[in-house]
Amino acid sequence: MKIILLSVYLLLLSHQTVTEEQVQHVIGEKGEDTTLQCNSPPVNVSTLYQWKKNGVVVASQKPPEPSDHLSVLNNGSLKISRLQYIDGGQYQCESQPEGFDTWQAHSNLLLQVAGGPTNIVLNITQATALQNGTLFVKKGSDVFFNCSSDSVPSQNLTWKFENSTSTGPVEKDFGSKSTLGFSISDIQPADQGNYTCVSQNTLSMRTESKTQELLVYYAPERHPECSWKKGNKGPSDVLFICTWHEGYPVPTLEWHEVLKPPVIAKGPTINSTSQETERLEVHVNRFILSDGEEVKCVARHVTGEENTCSFTLKIPYPMGNPMVTALEGTNVTLQCSENNSLPPATTVWKKKDTVINSTSKYILSENAPQYTLTIVNVTTEDEGIYKCYSENPLGVKELDVILTVKTTSGNGGIVVGIFVSVLIIMIGIVIGVTAYTKRDRICIGLGFG
Repeated sequence: MKIILLSVYLLLLSHQTVTEEQVQHVIGEKGEDTTLQCNSPPVNVSTLYQWKKNGVVVASQKPPEPSDHLSVLNNGSLKISRLQYIDGGQYQCESQPEGFDTWQAHSNLLLQVAGGPTNIVLNITQATALQNGTLFVKKGSDVFFNCSSDSVPSQNLTWKFENSTSTGPVEKDFGSKSTLGFSISDIQPADQGNYTCVSQNTLSMRTESKTQELLVYYAPERHPECSWKKGNKGPSDVLFICTWHEGYPVPTLEWHEVLKPPVIAKGPTINSTSQETERLEVHVNRFILSDGEEVKCVARHVTGEENTCSFTLKIPYPMGNPMVTALEGTNVTLQCSENNSLPPATTVWKKKDTVINSTSKYILSENAPQYTLTIVNVTTEDEGIYKCYSENPLGVKELDVILTVKTTSGNGGIVVGIFVSVLIIMIGIVIGVTAYTKRDRICIGLGFG
């Protein structure tokens, strides 16, 4: 029976002996385990197997014991643990049935070992790293992108780009060298997004990628604006406002006073804490402000841009005619102007510390910087001191206007006095003319007769 099985085995071998053209290609990856199959015919007799690499036996079921790296399994397959590049080559499986002295060749395999891709490195020039690893560049910069990786035997590299407005990744560049780069001139906000380098091993087709988020920063194109408005706590309270819009990301704003030499320090100040915002408001009152003081807002952007806006504080100074005379029964208008204050003052008219409001007796008109008070049908009771009262957060200033009212009886005496004066002048003129026409008689002593 044993002789019959051996005969069958030899017959099968005669039909399965490999030739040079029957090479099978096997691809393994560095560091992983792989198994090479031995395509020998099945028999019911004990059979030994061995494997050759490039014609040299590297593993066998015969003593000595198999190594940890190369071992022949019971079915004749060759297991290679933790593949290395040196394991690549042409392998051949051979079998020897019990009772035979010769080895019969079977499988002929070409093992290729692929490695990678590993160590993908992205480099973006002109970029600055944030604490979270995100990169940013300044709008308008010329930016160069480069990618490299390690791959055996070779690789294909692809740059892809995707942002919130794109429908999917867009291919930027492709190459088969060890590095791949491209550039963007005059980079714009539309170029902000995720840039991905994809590396693919040309043998194993294994793919690895690395993504880098790139932000495009830009400072506002216009200067910051300084303004103010009245506070909610009365004229002594004011709100200073600094705005710097249309930048990305938002800038850092800070209010502070400009201390001029020899002043290097003072009491309470309006220095504010720096804040990342497009609008910074700070409440101040007159206790920390002084006339002629400069207040400045400093605006800084992460791109390095810095701008300022400022204004000089001024206390009010109303101006006008301090003496006004009116006839009883007529209308009289008192005037003052105030255009010196900053922040602009609130100006009202007062009499005896009482604010005057518009009535049928008093008509107020405000057309900054002019402020007028019209008194209708004045009487002697309207005489007195009227105050043009201006107040802003720095303080209060007043203009006193004294109103004098002339009565009708006083006007009659003036008229009589004027009449008498005119009469005397007329008499003098008549006498002078008469004397001139009678000058000849007067000269010879005859007189006017």
